[in-house]
Order: sequence, then structure tokens, then C-alpha cells
Amino acid sequence: MKKVAVVACGAYMDNGYGCPGEWRCLKAAAMGDGLFEEESSVLAFVKCTCPGRPTVPNIGMAIKALEMKPDAIHLSSCMVNAKPGCPYSTPEEMAKSIEDKTGIKVIMGTHDYK
Repeated sequence: MKKVAVVACGAYMDNGYGCPGEWRCLKAAAMGDGLFEEESSVLAFVKCTCPGRPTVPNIGMAIKALEMKPDAIHLSSCMVNAKPGCPYSTPEEMAKSIEDKTGIKVIMGTHDYK
């Protein structure tokens, strides 16, 4: 089973935009739906907080605390598809920062559920 971490938009989670933290991401991972290539175990669910500076270090701390490295890190669909988008960083910039710091592939999105 693939091991993954998910990074979600804290503003969406905190303001009730349909991302309570987040059953859709967890369901897609468990079922191997959406952008998960197979049934996956979610090792960490990291909340990006504005302006996003602590997100990459928080991912690093989660990996260290887990004492295991995820096979991939998914930016949640709410983060990748946010309208309006994040005023601090694009999903592509966030993905590059995460990949540069961790060496782990970042996948843009988690699910297609509405």
C-alpha cells in the first residue's frame, strides 16, 4: 500500500468552504480514487496556514516524527483548485518548495468529488 501525506489549505478548512479536514481526501486515498494511483495510507495531514511559511518545515517535522517517509505528498484539491487562489503562493510554488526540501514527489490534487 502506498504511503502518502496530504497538505490542505487552512483557510478553506477554517472557514467552512467544504473542507473540514477532510473526509473527501481520506476517502479518495482509502479507495484509490481521484489522483491516488492506488489505495493509500495517509500518514500525515498537514494544514497550510497563511501566509504558508511554516508549511514546509511542518511537513519535515511530520516526516521526522513519523520515522517513515511518504511515497508521495498530495496538495489537496481545495488547495490546488482554490478560487480565488492563495494570495501568498501558487500551488506550483508550494509543490516546488516541498519537493526541494523533502525530495518527495508532490501530486497536484487529491480527488474529484464535489
